[in-house]
Amino acid sequence: MLATPELIAEAAQRSALKTLLARWQRVPLYRDTLRGAFEQFPIIGKAELRRNFPANFLRPDQNLDAMVADSTVELEHTSGSSEERVAVLFARGWWNEQEARVLRLNAEVGWVLNEFPHARRATLVPPVCNGLVCFSNFTSKTSRTVGSTLYVNQARIPFLLDEAELERMAEEITGWSPQFLDLDPVHGAWFALYCERKGIRFPSVKFVLCSYEFESLVHRRILERVFQVPVYNLYGSTEAGHLLMENEHGLTKPCLENVYLETVESDPAGIGSLLVTTLTNEIMPLVRYRTGDLAQRLDQPGGTHYIVHGRARDVLQRADGQRITTWQVDQCFAGSTGFAHYVLRQSEAGQCHLQFIPDAAGPDESVLFQVTEKVRELLRSREPVAAERVNILPPLPSGKFRLTHRA
Repeated sequence: MLATPELIAEAAQRSALKTLLARWQRVPLYRDTLRGAFEQFPIIGKAELRRNFPANFLRPDQNLDAMVADSTVELEHTSGSSEERVAVLFARGWWNEQEARVLRLNAEVGWVLNEFPHARRATLVPPVCNGLVCFSNFTSKTSRTVGSTLYVNQARIPFLLDEAELERMAEEITGWSPQFLDLDPVHGAWFALYCERKGIRFPSVKFVLCSYEFESLVHRRILERVFQVPVYNLYGSTEAGHLLMENEHGLTKPCLENVYLETVESDPAGIGSLLVTTLTNEIMPLVRYRTGDLAQRLDQPGGTHYIVHGRARDVLQRADGQRITTWQVDQCFAGSTGFAHYVLRQSEAGQCHLQFIPDAAGPDESVLFQVTEKVRELLRSREPVAAERVNILPPLPSGKFRLTHRA
């Protein structure tokens, strides 16, 4: 097999890990655990991050208050979409440096960033997340403008936005002339439908970046149709940083400089729990950290790519007991029009109820039947899937949405 630069970089990760792990043995959380083979190290989760924080990460000679006061570190918090919120520490500038590396995994995005070194972005995200990407407490545009980023959205539930607020958002973006839109897919798709109704275009926009939560085919279809530029997905988390980026060929690639990834506890389809070992956060390194998401690792001759299947807590159950992921359910909507957003709920007994917000007139009866039949066949259910058209679907307390939910 030809050793591509990507394969060489993947092989070099294990050598780099040995050096890092030796250094991280001084971190209190890992002092007694980083011994032996890497695969035998204990898996950690949010509970371990919270326990005795910040003493579990800081050395005795480090003081968190002093480090924050002199701007050595930034203290942020996760959104709390899957568990209680977690405090996160990283060096000032670390977040942006990680993002810059992961974005350039996409050659087309890299071209835009080379053409516009200070590329402007307009950001629409749930207001309840970390302080780096959310400005829900500031009403003036000046307060929501930080460097080359304009934070546009201030609403937790996009479906409740009135025409005046949507108009304000569109006018701000037009005046900002961003090179790209940085969107939560639910908020972004709803805003896109407003732009479509009003015939609003943003000629400066070269691409759309989706992150913050699972990007459905439903949302992507609307974003591509309305904005008529490439739409790319970025995957990461507040605690672990920027991890995976969709490249120009539609493959979701890992940023090997940022992270070492594993999948464990895999099912017969190769879908397992995603573990992250961060490679660049010296203040709060994560070793074999369980993200709470499911992913499928696909090894190809030219390198590795991943399919992110959604949160582990959101899986449904097939009639034979096999878990069904959010991504697998979402594939049932491939090629189907008329949906703006949805949630599929499954009872303990296995009955499923699909609620959806329509795109324009919504799906016709034949399309709706095809989608619900695909879902029924996926779950191997004998009962039909009930479907209901609604105007609003509420988010979680974190501001994020669930596409699948089992009682």
